[in-house]
Amino acid sequence: MTRKTLASVPDQTDPVISLLEQLLQAVEGLKGELNVGLRTFSAEEAAVLLGKTENWVTEQIQDGTIPHTRIGKTPRLTAEHIKWVQANGEVLPHQYSPRPLAA
Repeated sequence: MTRKTLASVPDQTDPVISLLEQLLQAVEGLKGELNVGLRTFSAEEAAVLLGKTENWVTEQIQDGTIPHTRIGKTPRLTAEHIKWVQANGEVLPHQYSPRPLAA
């Protein structure tokens, strides 16, 4: 190692460098969580994503009104199931609605 290479190495005690390293590690850790293709969600987790209560999600699963899958005896929802619930809950205004649509 030469003097030039030593000078180019950032000081590890610098708080900005330390913070950037921690941020980089956090982003690297999120990479695995971004791919939710095979992940399933419990009723509690799905409720948080849907903005509903866990009880509402559980009742809808028991009534068979929302799609779900069972792993063993436990009902679970995939990302596609949650998207289906969001898409099928959409209500569009009637064409003769008295209020104009917001721009």
